Amino acid sequence: MTTNKYVLGVDIGGSHITAAVMDMENRLIIEGSYTRCWIDAHGKPETIINDWKAAIEQAYDKAGLEVDKIGIAMPGPFDYENGISHIAGNDKYEAFYGLNVKNMLAAALGIDAANILMKNDAACFLAGEMFAGAVKDYANVIGITLGTGLGSAVATDGNTRDANLWCSSFLDGIAEDYLSTRWFLKRYYQLTGVNMIDVKSLTGLYDESETIRTIFDEFSQHLTAFLRLFLQDNQADAIVIGGNISNASAKFLPNVLKEFKANDIEIPVRISELNERAAIAGAASCWESLAVTS
Repeated sequence: MTTNKYVLGVDIGGSHITAAVMDMENRLIIEGSYTRCWIDAHGKPETIINDWKAAIEQAYDKAGLEVDKIGIAMPGPFDYENGISHIAGNDKYEAFYGLNVKNMLAAALGIDAANILMKNDAACFLAGEMFAGAVKDYANVIGITLGTGLGSAVATDGNTRDANLWCSSFLDGIAEDYLSTRWFLKRYYQLTGVNMIDVKSLTGLYDESETIRTIFDEFSQHLTAFLRLFLQDNQADAIVIGGNISNASAKFLPNVLKEFKANDIEIPVRISELNERAAIAGAASCWESLAVTS
């Protein structure tokens, strides 16, 4: 069975591949198809491609479908239209540099390369939330992911693109220095001399620790300042926030909204509904205009 009604969304991470079949008509992930596999991003190109192939075929098998249309969320730098990797210097997928990854994967799967569409992973997060998540009713949106790093994307008239603001000048460094997991852990160590493993651990101690409440207050100030700069450069009708740190939004979002209101900034701020599945939905949505709707 092959039909454009179903598209496989794929999210390529630094240590994993996640894939699931998307019902394009109902904008829902077919739950039984969800597949996540570990990938050695330092491996040889042929090994990585074969591991991707296995995960993709497994997801299709779970859904009872033949391999057909595929959308892939891929980190950059990357020539997404032609499928050529420009990734270098970040210790992951460097073996792909200069290679046509799309053609290699298509050959391994036995499909035409035209059946594979690729897009930046940050743009796919935003596209997914617009296609099937928290900001379905908006066409002009800015999206950020807060986690190990800082992801940023912009949608104009429904078209998403990577904003690439992680390295933008901000305060005494770059934006990612202040809006990522490492900032929380570094700041907690500065104030207490104690190392913590992740933001979730800090969140669990929020009610009993004035220090942690102070850290979240500082973070909300950083986030507010960053979002105001983002909004100055981009017309948007809504903001969506994802990433692991967004799970602690109750600890910082109220202060952001309070500062927005004090500065007459009236814009809805939504927390991701799809979480780590947003990029999968966004990758599949690359095929939206070609999907069967009858």
